[in-house]
Amino acid sequence: MAFSTPLFSSPPLFFPTPKPSSSKTLFRPKTLALPEASAAAAAAVTATPLDGTALAVLGGGSLAALAAVLSLSDPEIRRRQQAVEVGGDDKEVVREYFNGTGFQRWKKIYGDTDDVNTVQLDIRLGHSKTVDNVIKMLTDDEDGGRPLRGVTVCDAGCGTGSLTIPLAKEGAVVSASDISASMVAEAERQVREALADDAGGELVMPQFKVGDLESLEGKFDTVVCLDVLIHYPQSKADAMIAHLASLAERRLVLSFAPKTLYYDLLKRVGELFPGPSKATRAYLHSEKDVERALEKVGWRIRKRGLVTTQFYFAKLVEAVPAA
Repeated sequence: MAFSTPLFSSPPLFFPTPKPSSSKTLFRPKTLALPEASAAAAAAVTATPLDGTALAVLGGGSLAALAAVLSLSDPEIRRRQQAVEVGGDDKEVVREYFNGTGFQRWKKIYGDTDDVNTVQLDIRLGHSKTVDNVIKMLTDDEDGGRPLRGVTVCDAGCGTGSLTIPLAKEGAVVSASDISASMVAEAERQVREALADDAGGELVMPQFKVGDLESLEGKFDTVVCLDVLIHYPQSKADAMIAHLASLAERRLVLSFAPKTLYYDLLKRVGELFPGPSKATRAYLHSEKDVERALEKVGWRIRKRGLVTTQFYFAKLVEAVPAA
């Protein structure tokens, strides 16, 4: 599902990243100052309001103090309890969440309603920037690329269709899937509405399927998977990246929550304050680990970039066969 868990922090602190050897940088990350601790910092995963106690803890100020607080908490206990409640593992937690409260929350964030708070509106903007940059990647002519008309694209984790719609409008033949039946139904509704003016029948209606990433099969010119790897620990993410690459013939586009010391700390802080509503586990991934997983199956990163807004951050890479 496109952007299935919030990638929040307080306004991101930029950490210089190693210059890619032969890869082209699509866009440059912004350098932002680190403000005083805020409510958003503790909402790193759940995006739920903080009470006075939480704010008092964050008001302490230093990373050392935060680390001390983190040492007294074991968020894994809460995670295991979530899995037990739904009778399964991470996958069952994700499926239940995005068929219930998560669906309502993210449908609103991805939509165009004004009934969103400042954080949700900012996340909507960040996700929109990611989608725009993916379309730019796929329609870039600098290497003699071809238009998307007639090109088969797998939108793996389509959410409510925020990427499926512009892909279809570009003329791509889209296969869209998501683990959440509620998300797929909403995506299909929105796509049919968006393509209703195609009087000449020039565009191809996307095909929709309910299923997890592991169940995807077939061959596509391009496979895109936005913000879904956040549900996979690195050990499983390696296998999933390999699986997605096996479906793609020409290119694979991935976005993921980047793992840095700062972002990881903010995520841990957020896990201390889960709030009243359930949320899914969130796994951060280092760019080196993702690149290593791609290289193992004979792919290389050709373009990379970082999308940031005040409360959203995502690493975006385009990979192609190395040979």
